[in-house]
Amino acid sequence: MKSSERNFARRIDLTSLQLFVAVCELGSIGKAAEREFIAASAVSKRLSDLEATVDTQLLYRHSRGVRLTPAGESLLHHARTVLYGLEKMQGELSEYADGVRGHVRIHANISAIVQFLPEDLGAFTREHEQIKIDLEEHLSPDVMQAVSEGAADLGICHVRDSASLGTPLQTLPYREDRLVLVLPHDHPLAGQSEASFADVLDHDIVGLHANSSISLAMQQAAAAAGRTLKLRIQVTGLDAMYRMIDNGLGVGVLPDRAFALMQGVGQLQAVRLTDDWAHRELRIVARDFQALPMTARLLAEHLRASQPPRQPEPPARAGARPEPHPTSVTAVAPATPTRAQALPA
Repeated sequence: MKSSERNFARRIDLTSLQLFVAVCELGSIGKAAEREFIAASAVSKRLSDLEATVDTQLLYRHSRGVRLTPAGESLLHHARTVLYGLEKMQGELSEYADGVRGHVRIHANISAIVQFLPEDLGAFTREHEQIKIDLEEHLSPDVMQAVSEGAADLGICHVRDSASLGTPLQTLPYREDRLVLVLPHDHPLAGQSEASFADVLDHDIVGLHANSSISLAMQQAAAAAGRTLKLRIQVTGLDAMYRMIDNGLGVGVLPDRAFALMQGVGQLQAVRLTDDWAHRELRIVARDFQALPMTARLLAEHLRASQPPRQPEPPARAGARPEPHPTSVTAVAPATPTRAQALPA
């Protein structure tokens, strides 16, 4: 850290940042003073000192309250990040006093959470009982953004180019899956052993969230064919999609193992998609694997080692249920992290 950066950090007062955020949230110095149990004049003085520290105006003051300047909007974003980080730090440190000796934050997409992470994280926690894991579900782009910004130690998602994030990310292979077309037994495509996505475009589709990796891949495939998707409904989870398809609202595209795990919910079958983008790779994402805390590195190594040996795919059969991937932990040779590159969505 440069000398000027150190001096700036020393001049920033955390209490003033808290009061600034309170004023922004309530739109009034008086209301913020009431909520924080401090005199309004003291709040106003701290805000003036904060503006002097950053050498720019942060608030437009008027008779009905305050309004943020462009600089104030920027500071509000950073102040919330700093205060959130302090809350997380306090929470994690308090857990050490309660006996928790490590803490790893993971953001993962729904495909990883549904198909692979329950078994892999369960095996890890049985080996390392004193390490706490916080897992949050997000869309793949949001997973990469969280890792880039430091909100997560590790991410697991389908990786796209990370150059736009500002922070280059490192990745390691985790698992592979294949997308299948899921439909009722009486659907016109049900008798086929395989199909291309172009065959689906004439039928109603039950889709996932518009920014999910599956939805983005479907949209790109439709655009490449000069067609549009006949989206009848969009849902936020694979289980909801499965039930919508089972009740005749359309067909859907799911990862093969997710389909296998939900068998018994309805009377559906899977047809193998032949498109190249239907074969996908989930990757473990970090800003720098070597710079991770020891607990996060242990988990990354465990997840990397849980990848089963690649098996040749058997020919698909009409109505056949895809076999779930092995869930036992199998050691594989370590791989060197690579910078995130453009991969199929």
